[in-house]
Amino acid sequence: MRSHRSKTVFVLDAGGTNFKFSAMSDWQETIEPFTLPAASATLDEMIQKIITGFEMVREKSQQNPDAISFCFPGPADYVNGIIGDLENLPLCRGGVPLKKILENKFQVPVYINNDGDLFAYSEALYGLLPKVNHLLEQQGNPKRYKNLLGITLGTGFGGGIVIDGVLLQGDNSAGGEINRMANVLYPQTSIEDSVTIRAIRRVYAREANIAFECAPEPFEIYEIAMNRAVGNQKAALAAWDEFAVSLADALVNAVSLVDGLVAIGGGLSGAWPVFLEKMVNRMNEPYVGLNGNPFTRMEVKAFNLESEADRTLFLEKTGEMIAVPFSNDKVWYNPTKKIGIGVSHLGTSSSVTIGAYAFALHELEKI
Repeated sequence: MRSHRSKTVFVLDAGGTNFKFSAMSDWQETIEPFTLPAASATLDEMIQKIITGFEMVREKSQQNPDAISFCFPGPADYVNGIIGDLENLPLCRGGVPLKKILENKFQVPVYINNDGDLFAYSEALYGLLPKVNHLLEQQGNPKRYKNLLGITLGTGFGGGIVIDGVLLQGDNSAGGEINRMANVLYPQTSIEDSVTIRAIRRVYAREANIAFECAPEPFEIYEIAMNRAVGNQKAALAAWDEFAVSLADALVNAVSLVDGLVAIGGGLSGAWPVFLEKMVNRMNEPYVGLNGNPFTRMEVKAFNLESEADRTLFLEKTGEMIAVPFSNDKVWYNPTKKIGIGVSHLGTSSSVTIGAYAFALHELEKI
């Protein structure tokens, strides 16, 4: 296999407000990241802004790229690099072949994914997943994890799934779109209405009996909940409790299909001290059957990796050697099924950049 350690990849983190540009080579950013405002009067102006941004990256890095790799909001046909109708970037209507535009301009391969996918990819290859496996090795526990669900919590609710090192893109570039899951508290809408910035502010405003426009931003609501800022603490705690209950329901459904670790990122992830324990406890609550008997909601048990007590139990080696009938053999059997849920220690922005770089290197190996 050829080495791509010296490959240079230009990276863009595209959002509805700003376009953040950078460059990576040998797993290091080679320039100081910079932003250009996303707001544009026309589609041509927006496209030219993206082109200009990458030209500025080339000038700052004094290198030509081997590839361009970046995240862009969905919906999109990511494999073919065609951007669809976007809520945050309304100029993209009717299909914008952004991959082909940039390949024609820069004459290098261009790869586009969404931020949830690239966050999950980075956490699976270089973040939470290898960290957990390293801790298991240190504890003498033979268990190793290969699968990961990554979620981002902020203006929107993003997700990505990595199965044994492979990013699940889906047949329609819609793999891991967790934001469309049902909302357990408000069945008429999606989960995104309960686990985003606007949700935290909405519930706080409702509980504090104030207008939404008067509600603080989530960080201040978090500080109020922690009793570190002046405000309605009861309303703040209620906002994060509703957030935790809603998120728990979505993750239970997703984890039941992925059966892997969960990495949490995005701007709201920093408030984990007020929601993570409640969320994990909620995930582990049992169903009650129609016959009145309880049974576990998940086949696995979730552990809060940010809690020292929970992390110790998660890492603990469980199981035993059992005899093989009609022989003198014994085999190891571990009936305890565990998943860990932790907050990104790479940081969401860094994870997305690393994910974009890693994805480009992986794709370049195929050329």
